[in-house]
Amino acid sequence: MNQIEVKLGEALNKVLVPGAMRSLLQMNLVRSAQIEDGKAKVTLASTAIPTQHHSWLRDKATAAVSEVSGVEEVTVDLVEAKPQELNQIETIIAIMSGKGGVGKSLVAGLLATSFARDGSDVGILDADITGSSIPKMFGLDTRPSGSETGILPVLSSSGIEIMSMNLLLPSEDDAVIWRGPLMSKAITQFWEEVLWGKLDYLIIDLPPGTGDAPLTVLQAIPISGVIDVFTPQELTEMIVRKAVKMAQKMNVRVLGVVENMSYLVLPETGNKLEIFGRSKGEEMAKASDAPLLGKLPIDPELARLCDEGKIEKYSSDAVSEMSINVLTALNGKSEG
Repeated sequence: MNQIEVKLGEALNKVLVPGAMRSLLQMNLVRSAQIEDGKAKVTLASTAIPTQHHSWLRDKATAAVSEVSGVEEVTVDLVEAKPQELNQIETIIAIMSGKGGVGKSLVAGLLATSFARDGSDVGILDADITGSSIPKMFGLDTRPSGSETGILPVLSSSGIEIMSMNLLLPSEDDAVIWRGPLMSKAITQFWEEVLWGKLDYLIIDLPPGTGDAPLTVLQAIPISGVIDVFTPQELTEMIVRKAVKMAQKMNVRVLGVVENMSYLVLPETGNKLEIFGRSKGEEMAKASDAPLLGKLPIDPELARLCDEGKIEKYSSDAVSEMSINVLTALNGKSEG
């Protein structure tokens, strides 16, 4: 690629996709950009962009490229493409648990936020169709836009792409009363029909248990690894083992385990109170034959921010340590 073609890419990177607020390059909609004898020819995919915005997008791209030195004439063509042909996702992490109520969605949200804070392009696919809580944590109620060719995820305040069933419902309080096959189909559509574009990380919040929906994700999506979330309570080992064995049977790598609600820091003394009993982090790591990635405390401040839809404002040493350990595990190293 010559210098002027690099300049073309830089110009197109300034054009934001309607409804996505990410650039043409970030959404991977630039199919080609070439110049010969001062004539620039650009081909863009129109995937997930409503027809009424096509002219606007063509005009914006034309104006951006026209400003590049050496360009005398610009032609912009739009072509159709399936989201799957455009999505380029480096790493896909599934967050799972053997039972509900352990904070799986919380871990997914915190991990995505931590990665985004470090400058990575991140998305969250909320596969917990009947128990979705991701939009609430991020303060989202915007309905996803799109067209017959695809769906655009909703962008959070810090730029995380999010797709969730709750964003498609008339009200977040509406119940999704579906049998397994319908839930599996919805998850497949979130993967195949959503234009994620270029992402460093896609975090998938799985529904609890080992039923149809998590099975669909592990079978249909090229998962880089799973993280098992649990709390320090009785029957923990049996529940964790079930989830881990499911991943192993599907030949999906277990990155490690995270203990949520591990302790409460007493503000008066700074001592840690193990409300739900002695930590089982090391035991679960051994049972899973995978590292302990983190021990997250019960934090009233985190609970408040999640209730207010401001999880992206939360940070702590425990979350930072978890994020670092996940990256270490992805790189094939062990943390004890």
